[in-house]
Amino acid sequence: MWPFKSRYDKLKREEVVDAICTLEKQEADIESGIVERAKQIETLMEKGKQEKSREIKLFYAKKITDLKEENQADVKRGMYLLYNVKLMRKLKAAIDDNTFFANTGKVSLGNLLADQRGLAVFLNKALNTKVQGENVLTAADDTWMEVQSGYVENERIYGVGNHDDELLAMFETEKQLDDERDMSAGGETVAAKDTLDS
Repeated sequence: MWPFKSRYDKLKREEVVDAICTLEKQEADIESGIVERAKQIETLMEKGKQEKSREIKLFYAKKITDLKEENQADVKRGMYLLYNVKLMRKLKAAIDDNTFFANTGKVSLGNLLADQRGLAVFLNKALNTKVQGENVLTAADDTWMEVQSGYVENERIYGVGNHDDELLAMFETEKQLDDERDMSAGGETVAAKDTLDS
């Protein structure tokens, strides 16, 4: 017989359930992000077609490219999480329910809250952590503003790249096609009116 216990021998069902819930929440957050970015891309495409300023069109093109890249990365992460959840559910099904029920409720909140001195120490520690965190953020913001004051824009990043040119050209082409469709639709309406009048 193997002398060492497996890690699975100590595994509790509730730990697996918690892991599944965490993974499912991550997957749902990723899905929401993908859907939201897809809507933003659609909106930016429409804005790009309507916009007159080339600089703003370039901004839209860069934003669209960035959002598409984010979505591609998130789709892969989402698929990984879905597969992970599938395997965790199999593991959960293999764990004895009795272990789960025997190990629930180990912590009594009543006992925790009865320790007023311990609670005060904990709350003070939490407040100090919050203040330290806020101080770090404001110091970082000061550093950011100091560094940014000497910043010179990088043409390689903010200039027009190959993908940007393609999107800018597509905006122009789609805008022209929309305008031509509108004009021909307007012409057909006038011709139909003339026919009716005669």
